[in-house]
Amino acid sequence: MSRFSAPIAEAIWDMKYRYKEADGTPVDLSVEDSWRRVARALSASEPEREAEFYDALEDFRFLPAGRILAGAGTGRSVSLFNCFVMGTIPDSMGGIFDQLKEAALTMQQGGGIGYDFSTIRPKGADVKGVAADASGPLSFMDVWDAMCRTIMSAGSRRGAMMATMRCDHPDIEQFIAAKADAARLRMFNMSVLATDAFMDAVKADGPWELTFGGKVYHTVRARDLWNRIMRATYDYAEPGVIFIDRINAMNNLAYCETIAATNPCGEQPLPPYGACLLGSVNLARLVDAPFEEGAALDEAELARLVATAVRMMDNVVDESRFALEAQAREAKAKRRIGLGVTGLADALLMVGLRYGSDEAAARTEAWMHQIARAAYLASVELAKEKGAFPLFDVEAYLASGTLQHMDEDVRDAIRAHGIRNALLTSVAPTGTISLYAGNVSSGIEPVFAYAYSRKVLQRDGTRTEEEVVDYAVQAWREKMGDTPLPDHFVDAQQLAPGEHVKMQAAAQKWVDSSISKTINVPEDISFEAFKDVYAQAYETGCKGCTTYRPNEVTGSVLSVSEKADAAPESDLGAEVIYISEPLDRPGALEGTTYKLKWPESEHAIYITVNDLLVGGLRRPFEVFINSKNMEHFAWTVALTRMISAVFRRGGDVSFVVEELKAVFDPRGGAWMGGKYVPSILAAIGGVIERHMIETGFIAGEGMGLKADPHADVVNLGTHRGPACPRCGQYEMRMVEGCMTCAACGYSKCG
Repeated sequence: MSRFSAPIAEAIWDMKYRYKEADGTPVDLSVEDSWRRVARALSASEPEREAEFYDALEDFRFLPAGRILAGAGTGRSVSLFNCFVMGTIPDSMGGIFDQLKEAALTMQQGGGIGYDFSTIRPKGADVKGVAADASGPLSFMDVWDAMCRTIMSAGSRRGAMMATMRCDHPDIEQFIAAKADAARLRMFNMSVLATDAFMDAVKADGPWELTFGGKVYHTVRARDLWNRIMRATYDYAEPGVIFIDRINAMNNLAYCETIAATNPCGEQPLPPYGACLLGSVNLARLVDAPFEEGAALDEAELARLVATAVRMMDNVVDESRFALEAQAREAKAKRRIGLGVTGLADALLMVGLRYGSDEAAARTEAWMHQIARAAYLASVELAKEKGAFPLFDVEAYLASGTLQHMDEDVRDAIRAHGIRNALLTSVAPTGTISLYAGNVSSGIEPVFAYAYSRKVLQRDGTRTEEEVVDYAVQAWREKMGDTPLPDHFVDAQQLAPGEHVKMQAAAQKWVDSSISKTINVPEDISFEAFKDVYAQAYETGCKGCTTYRPNEVTGSVLSVSEKADAAPESDLGAEVIYISEPLDRPGALEGTTYKLKWPESEHAIYITVNDLLVGGLRRPFEVFINSKNMEHFAWTVALTRMISAVFRRGGDVSFVVEELKAVFDPRGGAWMGGKYVPSILAAIGGVIERHMIETGFIAGEGMGLKADPHADVVNLGTHRGPACPRCGQYEMRMVEGCMTCAACGYSKCG
């Protein structure tokens, strides 16, 4: 019997975490095989622990991050770490491009990266020795962005990046405005490093100096600069804000490192070459007697599970590969891990608490305290066995970060025995692994939707509607039948922004690193109320703040009704997807080869059209044109590459047919099948058109678009979010700082 509670969970396992040979042949025949593979790999240094590790993974109770699930035990040269912050960027051309190379190597092995671009001199500054002006950090960010578009990270996923810039850098205003251009820096998440001095100046409405290298370039009003940041994120969701002084002050390693950047989703502030691996305890699986009077989290089981998870993650530090030796040294010197949670909102629902209430915030803080305490004690036990992390300094460590308010018995244990892992807790994005675990709520986010419809392709090519139900709602149905959901069941659309912040602040107190969370706000929120969200985040101890307001640049998040929205009339035919990044190529595609005999040519032309399944329908993905006639070689290669590039961009690409059919050869065409065809190119267009008709992509001859739809793209319905670049469905939503597809689990942040 399948361990999966929903077809979408099994589909995600098969697509993202199941170990397969290069040709697609499955090695893991069941999810139990995947658990055994991971447990065996992580217990290689202590095989007696394999059964314990398997037990933690079983039934989705402990969820290692996707890179561990997909890579551990496969023998592949991939990193099992999710997060990297790269080295400090030197303010020199050679140093900048050395860093670019390191970024490419890191993304090639897998893992999101973060960079602080504050170290590059501002635009217009003197470049000594060449009598030129500097182009500034934004120009080099464009280079990084282009590089990221071309590097496929492990698992055929494109890399993700975070760019940070200090609030006192002379180019900060250009940084803030960069994402107003919908085509620029799409591979970056961006955040401003806001210092305590800056926040004080904002409150006082005082002046603020923009400086570099000891030189003051401009002086602005602090509140004006803050309003620029707020207006940008109000209008197009970026940049985020990172309270960098708080991060450094609350860092357990403040005595030996300085942080200036985070990983792409912000939950891991890291020093230069810092790396962190991630994993989550599934709280929704640990509730005893859900929905009953005495419903409660099993605290003893939580402590046992956390202890096992810490041991597993500590072993990953030694098992993982790294693109750079500097990353390996940094990871092993500090043995930083990021153990977090998922299913928090579902667990709260199961014990009868409304997400966002004072009671829920208090319970969240208590649960996170229990997790932190168990994690620290487990790491102390590891230190007894294997030694403390190499840079451990007992007095400096106990005076830092989370340890300042940790229980005295834990501090005593650390003082007596040391600790194996410098930092232990984090709350990372868990969108995909939460779906894999039965659609539990993500991280510490509220439930986004209690149910939604997903189109599923059947073996006969037809599509059916599958209801995807939140884990807690499904548990309620199984226990209570048709009894209506109680009032404490609220979703993201029903929460006030302040309630989001309250929950983030409650969790942050016991999280060593940071929290990836998106505060979804309504489109009609006033600008002043929007700014209050960030002020509340700063005043209540959050380390950063990320909001998402539906906007024209990044689109709308999916809105939800009790039953799935019907497709608008304009979308009743082929699924049309509009994307800005090329579709990824699977290992195998379905296709058809056609033979075309042009009357004046001695050799036939063979045209192969391969299709991708999107939303249950075949759509053209690539074209190959071949002939023995060398006269045609150059232009057929060019045509092959150009048409394939257009097809991979998505949209209604039938306009390509019309463009080819409109090409007239000045030497004259030919009669083929009783019809005059004006050129070989037109004949090729006719073959592609026939293929599109036969596969159902267009309804009939001459019924393709007459123009490129990308020239004027409009949303097909205001109730729908952006289309997913992997599956084409309109289920993209902003969760935990990342655009994530609820239909297939695709995430921009990998």
